[in-house]
Amino acid sequence: MASTTEENYLKALFNLANEKGEVNISELAHQLEVSMPTANSMVKTLQKSGSCIYEKYKPVVLTPKGKKEAALIVRKHRLTEMFLVTKMGFGWEEVHEIAEQVEHIHASKFFERMDEMMGYPTVDPHGSPIPDKQGRIQDLQFKSLSEAKPGQEVILAALSDSSTEFLEYLNSRKLTLGTELKIISKEAFDQSIVVNYLDSEKETLSQKVCEKLLVKIYESKNSSQ
Repeated sequence: MASTTEENYLKALFNLANEKGEVNISELAHQLEVSMPTANSMVKTLQKSGSCIYEKYKPVVLTPKGKKEAALIVRKHRLTEMFLVTKMGFGWEEVHEIAEQVEHIHASKFFERMDEMMGYPTVDPHGSPIPDKQGRIQDLQFKSLSEAKPGQEVILAALSDSSTEFLEYLNSRKLTLGTELKIISKEAFDQSIVVNYLDSEKETLSQKVCEKLLVKIYESKNSSQ
């Protein structure tokens, strides 16, 4: 059974992996706020357990065993976040730190009952997919709002940033998952986007914000791709 520290490293490797499944040690150390030697030492421990492959001066790669272990930790985290929001009334900006603690509980029946009570959700409160019990994770293929064009209508489906600061910003703008937005215009100078949603006539969202909002894009009558 992996320790809490080992699980945190596995989850970080899982979340940081690029398209090739690789993670640089420096990036891992930065993410976990530890020194390079500390990160290097733990990666070697994970390699001995068969969870990753690491050669000096080369990126770290999770093995199939490591990927499944990491995905199951992510599953527990995201199930917990969803449970806290849907069953306990927490705000989506409040749940991360609690889920960070709960994800290390080693009691499969606990999470199976949690899953059952919620009706087997497929995404967490921030729209991120919840891995299944085999560690398989669905690629939802959303686009960022910054890719939308004037005249298009979109629905906010997920976030690429679930930090407390960003979630509180979205709360202040009354932007939640499922919100429908119409793209009014896009500023050529700074790529900010003017939208309307709910009862607002016009709201301007910066490029930085738009890149973090993941949406499903629908065709409106007057738009074309």
